[in-house]
Amino acid sequence: MHAALPQMLFSCDNTEFFAHKSMPILRSAFIALSRNAALRSFSERSSIGRRMSSRFVAGMQVEDVLRVAETINQQGMAVTLDSLGENVSTADEARRAADIYHRLLDEIRARGLNANVSVKLTQMGLELSEPLAHEIAAGLVQHAVEAGTFVRIDMEGSELTQVTVDMVREIHARPGHAEHVGVVIQAYLFRSAEDIARLVKDGVRIRLCKGAYKEPASIAFAEKRAVDANYVKLMQTLLTSGLYHGIATHDEAMIVATKRFVAERGIDRNSFEFQMLYGIRRDLQAELVADGYRMRVYVPFGAEWYPYFMRRLAERPANVLFLAKNLLRN
Repeated sequence: MHAALPQMLFSCDNTEFFAHKSMPILRSAFIALSRNAALRSFSERSSIGRRMSSRFVAGMQVEDVLRVAETINQQGMAVTLDSLGENVSTADEARRAADIYHRLLDEIRARGLNANVSVKLTQMGLELSEPLAHEIAAGLVQHAVEAGTFVRIDMEGSELTQVTVDMVREIHARPGHAEHVGVVIQAYLFRSAEDIARLVKDGVRIRLCKGAYKEPASIAFAEKRAVDANYVKLMQTLLTSGLYHGIATHDEAMIVATKRFVAERGIDRNSFEFQMLYGIRRDLQAELVADGYRMRVYVPFGAEWYPYFMRRLAERPANVLFLAKNLLRN
């Protein structure tokens, strides 16, 4: 199966045709592969897997990601640091995962980095015990207060959307926490406009993305056109809310729509930021910074990189083509 992958990817020479005709099939395939335990085990332990992942993952250790963060800061961009991992099986594993984030928060303060952190609640034990995840997440936010930075609670599959929103709203409401915790909202979910209305009313900062999980048509837009339209509508709501939000996208059409809306409404470019993933559209990241927009790069690291990596391949055909070309070249 692995040897056949590059041949499958290059069975069509026309990238535009590939993107439009093959993407739904590839997206479903890569999302399914992201849950394949055997392939994950093989990939995370193999040298070729680690070499492939290096495009999107900034190394395996804390020191690796800190070096990358310093380099990105020198390029005029902020960073978000994410220690990869999901679905821990014991409370001790959840606390060990949290310890990595506590170290990152200490290093952000000690090194004066323009950085914050992104945390998945399943990594903090949510599927074991909601009170455990709540305790750990609240402790990280309190540490962020002391370090003068910010914790972004990431969004996962739709079955966890409500508990994630509720937990963020509760932690945000605690004294001193308001400027130090935010959440991610996914534009492909029907419910997202209502979630944003509640969160904005509370003063919660939001990272808006399209969404990278496979969701049923009963709760999520299935067509890209519909997701894009909702993304633009939600972006406009966020940028007129008076809060500092992140517009997370690599889609040039969404970026153009955001820039047009900002110009039409006279919105201060310093009142929000674009956000992109490490290793994706570096040219566009630099271009936005040169044009006077704020840019934050989401930088993941860690040995448990496989599910994240496969979702990046699912999102964009260009990612698959880039990696396949480099594999063949090497």
